Amino acid sequence: MCFVDLEKAYDRVPRSILWGVLREYGVEGPLIRTIQSLYQRSRSLVRIAGCKSDSFPVRVGLRQGCPLSPVLFITFMDRISRRSRGVEGVEFSGRKISSLLFADDVVLLAPSNRDLQQMLGRFATECEVAGMRISTSKSESMVLARKKIECLLRVGEEVLLQVEEFKYLGILFTSEGRMEWEIDRQIGAASAVMRALNRSVVVKKELSRKARLSINRSIYVLVLTYGHQRWVMTGRSLLHNHDRVMILSCFTGFT
Repeated sequence: MCFVDLEKAYDRVPRSILWGVLREYGVEGPLIRTIQSLYQRSRSLVRIAGCKSDSFPVRVGLRQGCPLSPVLFITFMDRISRRSRGVEGVEFSGRKISSLLFADDVVLLAPSNRDLQQMLGRFATECEVAGMRISTSKSESMVLARKKIECLLRVGEEVLLQVEEFKYLGILFTSEGRMEWEIDRQIGAASAVMRALNRSVVVKKELSRKARLSINRSIYVLVLTYGHQRWVMTGRSLLHNHDRVMILSCFTGFT
């Protein structure tokens, strides 16, 4: 798998190409004119130590903080992804998945080093055509296997760093596919949340048991179970982590 980092993702999107992509996806007429109007005469300035520069025109990139920008970027990247297809991905539950795209976080998946290199080459080419660029210093590769396997991926003349672990969307992936570190990290994060709640909120006598349980479900449980859908545990690790969770619950007053 290859974790791809796009250089200055939002700020590099060429608007002229974006308008063409939107038309290709069926966005026309008043709707596309309305979107384009948001970017007409857009300007920016620089503020340093309270001093402001003169404003200057901004002719490339998406508007930062605009709720429409993620949708525009997803559409823009979807076109790049579709045009770079051609190599079969990895099979999950009977489906072939070749890439994972969440905003500017991109993961390419392939069953072999050769296929992954071909997929990365296609993706890099389509990015260049669309005015985007892969950051080779921040993009990394990882092989999911019980034993170490070398995977040298290149973008142009640059070789990507191969790593044994990578945090993607807040979840730690390891080359061996083991989840103990990730589960321990989640339990540690939940423990820190519990201690903070116990010091500031839970100790309040006016809180009813129902209110405490509500706090438990809305904060502690969410932190503890983030990304749990992909946890794979043995019976031993399940018992070990279950005991730790129970100790946390008893220590903090939640059951």
